[in-house]
Amino acid sequence: MEWQEHGITLLPLGTLFSAVRLPQRLVLAVTGGTGPSPEVDAVLGKALGGGPVICDPHGHRYYALVPASMPTTWHQAVDDWRVVDVDCLGRDAYLGVPRVDLTSFDQRTYASYWAVPMPSMATLCAPIAVARLIAVGWHQLIERADEERPA
Repeated sequence: MEWQEHGITLLPLGTLFSAVRLPQRLVLAVTGGTGPSPEVDAVLGKALGGGPVICDPHGHRYYALVPASMPTTWHQAVDDWRVVDVDCLGRDAYLGVPRVDLTSFDQRTYASYWAVPMPSMATLCAPIAVARLIAVGWHQLIERADEERPA
C-alpha cells in the first residue's frame, strides 16, 4: 500500500538482506559522474556485477543490497570505512525501498530509485565487489584531496 501511495516503503534489514550505505561522493569518485545519471548507474551496475543498488538523491547516498549476514562478518572493515561515511546496515535498521518500477532519476522530485534494479529476489551484491568499489572510491577521494592540497 505504501508503494502505491508514496512510491517507497520502509523494509527491515538483517533478515532477507542488509545494505551498505555509500556516500554519493565515493560513488561519483569511482564512476566519474557529477550526480545521479544513467551513466553513473551503468558503471555502478557493472562494478557490482548487476547487484541491486538504491539511489537516494535527497540524502546523497547509494545503498548496495548485500547478504543479511554481512554487517556481522564485516565488523572490522566497517569501522575503518566510517571515515568516508560508509556503513553496513543490518538488524535494527530500516531502508526506504522504492517501487520496482522506479528505475531512473527524476530531477523534479529527487525521489529514491533503483540505480541498479534487482534482477530477481535472490540476487544481491557480492560483498567482495562492494569492498572493491569502496577501496577504489576511497583511493580516488584520497588522491583528489592530495592533488587539491597546496604544495
